[in-house]
Amino acid sequence: MGIFSRIKEKLFGSAENQGGTPVTSGASSTVTADTTAPAATDKRDESEKMADPATPDEVTATLSGAHSAPVMTTSAGQVDVAAVMDAAVRSNGQKLDWRRSIVDMMKALDLDSSLLARKELADELGFTGDKDDSAGMNNWLHKALMKALADNGGKVPDELLD
Repeated sequence: MGIFSRIKEKLFGSAENQGGTPVTSGASSTVTADTTAPAATDKRDESEKMADPATPDEVTATLSGAHSAPVMTTSAGQVDVAAVMDAAVRSNGQKLDWRRSIVDMMKALDLDSSLLARKELADELGFTGDKDDSAGMNNWLHKALMKALADNGGKVPDELLD
């Protein structure tokens, strides 16, 4: 699984509910995962679970186990990226500025934020600039990631899409 896929999974949840109640397309609510539920006994691998055609528009109520913060949704089943990220930052306990820093965003999601990981993400998102200019690449990455999240069903604040 690529880094962008892991970011989407952390923000949007996996297609298979992991103990909470799914929020389906058209719903407007906040749901918190039930962390006391027993582990799922489904023997399918993660890729099969995520590709399950019976639940294409479901959003689970977890951050894929990284945090027990609520997943915020808006109408039409979109995940509110800002609300989920703000909750992830609070759960992380560090002072992280995910709205401006790709490194902080990745740290808040408990993902590898190393230069190597960011270069891999840059490849995934189609970066054609100089990867040795880490500041320039990081700025491009943050903007490209926000756009990619919006293109994939996330509700991203307008000021982050400019």
